[in-house]
Amino acid sequence: MSSYDDGMTVRREVLGDPHVDRAVAATTDFTADFQDLITRYAWGEIWTRPGLDRRSRSMITLTALIARGHHDELAMHVRAARRNGLSVDEIKEVLLQSAIYCGVPDANTAFRIASGVLAED
Repeated sequence: MSSYDDGMTVRREVLGDPHVDRAVAATTDFTADFQDLITRYAWGEIWTRPGLDRRSRSMITLTALIARGHHDELAMHVRAARRNGLSVDEIKEVLLQSAIYCGVPDANTAFRIASGVLAED
């Protein structure tokens, strides 16, 4: 299998088919190379490495998104964290930890976003 195929498999397992299908359907000539890049490298190279499990990768990703204020991506990765086996309490602990290291305002926003996502379950 190629890194693209591996990446697409992992991307679908982590983010879910509906999200990936929307991203693929929205791909244009202008964005095609970017979609290829993230599928091959983020999902096909990094998320498939043996050094960390998906739960750990989800915790790291949540923290990074909180720290950088990437709120749209945060909602998507809260869903992914649940698919990767994190409990609601574990997500809460990641957000609490992030309050100390990323800042209370960022964690406040993260709690609001995560609460909305988790209420969907």
